[in-house]
This record gives sequence, C-alpha cells and structure tokens, in this order.
Amino acid sequence: MSRRRQKKRHASRRPEQYRQKQRQMQRNVKDRLFRYLFEKDRYALLDLYNALNGTAYEDSSQLEIVTIESAVYVVMKNDLAYILSGTLSMYEHQSTYSPNLPVRFLIYLAQEYQMVIEKAERSLYGTGQITLPTPQCVVFYNGVKEMPEEQTLKLSDAFENKKAQADVELTVRMLNINHGHNNKLMEKCKVLEEYSKLVAVIRDCMAAEKDMQTALNRAVDYCIEEGILKEFLLKNRAEVLGMLLEEFDAEKYERTIRGEGREEGKKEGREEGKKEGLKIGMRLSIEILQETNQTREDAKKKIAEKYSVSEDEAEQELLLYWKGN
Repeated sequence: MSRRRQKKRHASRRPEQYRQKQRQMQRNVKDRLFRYLFEKDRYALLDLYNALNGTAYEDSSQLEIVTIESAVYVVMKNDLAYILSGTLSMYEHQSTYSPNLPVRFLIYLAQEYQMVIEKAERSLYGTGQITLPTPQCVVFYNGVKEMPEEQTLKLSDAFENKKAQADVELTVRMLNINHGHNNKLMEKCKVLEEYSKLVAVIRDCMAAEKDMQTALNRAVDYCIEEGILKEFLLKNRAEVLGMLLEEFDAEKYERTIRGEGREEGKKEGREEGKKEGLKIGMRLSIEILQETNQTREDAKKKIAEKYSVSEDEAEQELLLYWKGN
C-alpha cells in the first residue's frame, strides 16, 4: 500500500478515534462535579440514601465508599458506590440517556462483588454461603432532553431471544433531577436540590453569555449570593470552575465532531435552534426568579431585558411557567 493511501486511510479513521476519546473524556468530566460534591459531604450522601429509601440513618461514618477507581476496563469506572447497612448503592450521573445503562451496571456489580469477596477473604468454592450486599442501581439524569420523573430500565430489554425465560435480571432506577422535577425527593435531600438549581443557573448563564468562562463565573457568583451550595462553592470554587470548563469544552468538541454544526448550519435548523434555546433560557430564568422570591412584575421586566423581547412576550412565558398564576 502506498504511503499516500496509508495516510488517507489513517485520516479516515481519525474522526471515530477522536469520537471515542472525547466520549470517554466527556463521561469522565461530566460526572465529576456530582461525584465530587457527594464524596466531599458524607452527610449529604447519607441524606440522599435516606431520601431514596425512606430511612433515617444519622451516622455517616457507617458509609463505606467502594467506588471503582481502577479496573481492567478503564471506561467502566463507576461514578459513586458505597455500602450501608448491607446495601450496595451504585449511582451514575448522566446528561444523556442510554438504554445500555443496565448492562453497564451489571459490569459494575460484578467488579464490586469481586472486591467484596476479596476483602472478606472468602472462597467461592467453599461450603459456606458467601453474603453479598444487596445492590441498588440508580441513575440521576439531568440532560436537556425531556424525560419522565422516573423510569425503570431492565437488563432483559437487551436480551436477543425474548421468548426464552431469562435466568438473570437487573433493574435500574432512573430519576430526572432537573430543576422542577422530583420535588419530594429534592425536599428530602437539600444538597441534591441545590445541585439541581446550580445546573439550571449554569444553563441559564450559558444561554445569555457568549464567553464560557464569564458565564460559569456568573453562575457560581449568583449561586453563592443566593445561598445555593454556598459553602461548597466558596471552599471549592477553583476546582468546580475547572470541572465545568472541561465539561463544556468536551461537549462543544463532541458536537462538532458529530457533525451537528453542519446540521445547525442549515438556515431552517439554525432558526429552530435559536427559538428552542430562547424558550429554554426563559423558562429556566422564570423558575429561578420565582425560586429567589422575585415579584412577577420584576421577573417580567428582567426576562424582557435579558432576552430582548417585549414585555408582552415575556408575559406569555410567565403565563406558561410562573407557578400559581
């Protein structure tokens, strides 16, 4: 094969290689803030467990973090895992829906159980029964695509032969944690609620600002002023901003590689995208303004000014999204 043809062949393979690399980068980065937040605050993690299970544990020292930090398959690290009272909780944070989540959890579970058995120094071939913590698999979804409040994903959905009786099943509980969703859960876990608000504020600022770093700094400043994860952000501001900058850089790069820029370049699609982005931005702003006890009249003026629309148009959005009209 000529050198010219070899170069051409390698060049044709680069986009897929870059896609794989950036998908891995995005997964690692996007989930870091959620994981960082709850690993830093054991009490928050305990509150989250209680909120999900209807329990009232108070001693956070009982939590044993068992998150997979290194494995044979590097891309199969999980986000957060811990054992409490005989239960193995495995959490994933996702901004994109994937039907393959149960398969991933199956791999996580096998690795977690291997670690448990090795630590207990028990033999799988012994005559005594090995005890294993009961698994609970939960996905926290906060992407921009509309999703139900809660849904159950099943491993059996991936099975090829639907007629055969499967001897194994694994279910995953997927919860929508976008601001305004699963309010009862949010009320029981304040840190999760404030994390949800932080993400909403970030998206709002990103829609209003062209410069990414400026937008993220504005979002963090706003949250500190409004008491949203205030202590956490004051203490870890640099780390949080670094994570968020990497996250949005990865998102932007992957969108470009996927060719979304070409689609958005079409006039009709570009206009639709602008309208949709404007609607999302106004909706989030209205929710945040109401959450921060702004008056309806002030909210209308701020929406009109921020998004360069008339007060009548702002009023129409308030009719849709302002609670308790």
